[in-house]
Amino acid sequence: MIFPQPGGVVGLAAGEEPFIVPMAIPLMAGPSVLAALILLAHTDSTRMMDWTIALLAAWGASAVILLFYKVFTKVLGEKGLTAVERLMGMVLVMISVQMFLDGIADYMSHIGQAVQ
Repeated sequence: MIFPQPGGVVGLAAGEEPFIVPMAIPLMAGPSVLAALILLAHTDSTRMMDWTIALLAAWGASAVILLFYKVFTKVLGEKGLTAVERLMGMVLVMISVQMFLDGIADYMSHIGQAVQ
């Protein structure tokens, strides 16, 4: 992703590669966010308004991006869109690695508690 091959990942020309649907939209505005909002409201119901505002802001940001994609295409150009695509891919990789490491740390702490 950072240093792309001339023939692309699967050997196809640039622009013909199959893309996997990114996790960004479901992560920002999908069922997982609603489940997280319910869980957070259950743990601390005094901050429900803060979490609702954050959810609405995420929905609004994704709506603006999806509705005005032609403007972003004109402003950023081909190279700018490629750079943003790679940056967002790296952000998703960082989130997934952090979630994986958190899961391992949680598992190790549970094993440590079970041994004692």
